[in-house]
Amino acid sequence: MKIQTAITQKLEQHFSPAHLEVVNESHMHSVPPGSESHFKVVLVSENFAGLRQVPRHQQVYKVLADEMAGEVHALALHTYSPEEWQATGMAPDSPQCLGGSKADQ
Repeated sequence: MKIQTAITQKLEQHFSPAHLEVVNESHMHSVPPGSESHFKVVLVSENFAGLRQVPRHQQVYKVLADEMAGEVHALALHTYSPEEWQATGMAPDSPQCLGGSKADQ
């Protein structure tokens, strides 16, 4: 849980979130057991008020640049302002992985 912990700490420090979920979804993909390569992030921050999704995601990617350049293969981002979160209250479920393993070829 080294990478998941690093992601959580960086997002907490940079965004002071009203709500934060960092979920390791690696087990849903063709990766070795115990991998930390696929994550879902639900992040609610005042920083996102008035911004569209692309600038929000760019802010998150900038904060997590080291993780994205390393072990993290996929990052599903669900970013909300506090008002948006209050209106929805939940992020969508992640879809099942439809990809295969290179070993399946």
